[in-house]
Amino acid sequence: MKILEKTSEKLVFVSDLSESLANALRRASFEVPVLAIDEVEIYKNDSVLYDEVLALRLGLIPFKMSKDMELKEECACKGKGCSKCTTELKLVAKGPGVVYAKDFKGGIDPVHGDIPIVELADEQELELVATLRLGKGVDHTKYNPGLVYYRHVAEIESGKCDDCKSAVEACPVKILKQEKGKIEFTDKYKCDMCEACVEACKREGKDCLKIVPGKEITFFIESWGQMKAEEILHQAAKAIKLNLKDLK
Repeated sequence: MKILEKTSEKLVFVSDLSESLANALRRASFEVPVLAIDEVEIYKNDSVLYDEVLALRLGLIPFKMSKDMELKEECACKGKGCSKCTTELKLVAKGPGVVYAKDFKGGIDPVHGDIPIVELADEQELELVATLRLGKGVDHTKYNPGLVYYRHVAEIESGKCDDCKSAVEACPVKILKQEKGKIEFTDKYKCDMCEACVEACKREGKDCLKIVPGKEITFFIESWGQMKAEEILHQAAKAIKLNLKDLK
């Protein structure tokens, strides 16, 4: 494994793992428990947004994880709702002005407080209570911990050409070079196989360049902020192990 980028919110690595395993890791990320707004009781909404639209926007706000919370189906209350699996936040606002995620009051804070929810005009009011629970992306996309995807590392097939300056210049990320009559990558991990270089070559009446998927895979994890990107990978691997136990 070769790590290309590693921050708290983003992890990019290259590995020779198979496409089936990479896809299994991607799908397993949908089983990582994440905290999100599950229900909303709206007492007053004078904004331009319908209650249903407002509820959808609220569901997509990422909140900081609490280690003390449990999945409702695993809680001792059996999903009825208690302090171990459920928490409530209150939002009261009056216009004029923009209502932000940081305006929620309660024991849990949003990951990004400056996420705008709705703009209230003069004398417009918004009052609601949001119920937060742990959930999984397999049940609803609002519980996804982040963006997880992969792609094959690109390889150049052939690439022999006397003059392919147009193909080199056509690359949008500028990662191609030509040396001794052959086109090569300066950084193959940045190639997303858009084939702009191949099309430029064809426009010149040539067919000397072809971009093909290589044996390695580049894996990307971009966290929404509820947990570190590395933790998403660990939790996804843990989910795969738990699923394999069911086969015994």
